[in-house]
Amino acid sequence: MSDELDKKTNYAGRLGYSYRRNLHERFIEAILFLSAFLSVIIMLSIVVMLVKESVVFFQYVSLWEFLTDTQWTPLFDDAHYGILPLVAGTVVSSAVALMVALPLGTIIAIYLSEFAPFAVREVAKPFLELLGGIPTVVYGYFALLFVTPLLQMIFPELPGFSLLSAGLVMGIMIIPYVSSMTEDAMRAVPMHLREGSYAMGATRFQTAVRVVMPAAFSGIAAAYILGISRAVGETMVVAIAAGMQPNLTWNPMEPAATITAYIVQVSLGDLPHGSIGYQTIFAAGLTLLLMTLVFNIIGHLLRKRYREIY
Repeated sequence: MSDELDKKTNYAGRLGYSYRRNLHERFIEAILFLSAFLSVIIMLSIVVMLVKESVVFFQYVSLWEFLTDTQWTPLFDDAHYGILPLVAGTVVSSAVALMVALPLGTIIAIYLSEFAPFAVREVAKPFLELLGGIPTVVYGYFALLFVTPLLQMIFPELPGFSLLSAGLVMGIMIIPYVSSMTEDAMRAVPMHLREGSYAMGATRFQTAVRVVMPAAFSGIAAAYILGISRAVGETMVVAIAAGMQPNLTWNPMEPAATITAYIVQVSLGDLPHGSIGYQTIFAAGLTLLLMTLVFNIIGHLLRKRYREIY
């Protein structure tokens, strides 16, 4: 009789433990779901806010004028609302930054992942991450007071503000993001792929470039997309070093304004809320969001294609 009672007690205890464990798992699952759902809600709220305010702007300015006019002077008496000068400044400064960040970040990642001794890697990676933690306003003054005079020694005709100086420093700022994520993706590649490549007679460099990088391309593409988004959305470096002059130019050696720099300029000004000049920041912000969305879609398609290949 006592044995049966003990069995029933043990069985009830196991059921109680299983119920509590299941309840605990459900609770954690609910928290994770709410966190993911909250991020979606925040993103949708941002999009709705930008679209709602931009609709008010486009009631006064035609979409055709916004996309085709080559002047951006919404704060002048003779107002023009062509977004092309700001888009050109954003694209040129981002292109200069990416020409610095992507090659150097990838080279650093290859070295740290495949060639660097353990001691070197353990010292170099924290320094890279520290470089990524420097405030962007410091980078802006570094570009204005150090990089620009240095470039003027090479190019005497370079003005005091230029997209070239801002883009170069933005590239230095983005290197830690690209190199750290790329190195993590490469180190996640299984070791047996490297061993198979070595067994076929490949060198370490050939293995890194022809085996490890294709296998890690999904993570590398994510690092590149993050770098592109970081360059497109940078504010303080271009606001300080690029000149904030909305010129339609594709020459990086000239001053210009970017979308983010203009938003900062207007947000800190004295324009009344609800005026057409103030509404321009929402139209510019929506344009920036769409540009970033295009880059992310391209990155997603590339990752999907290379996943199918490799």
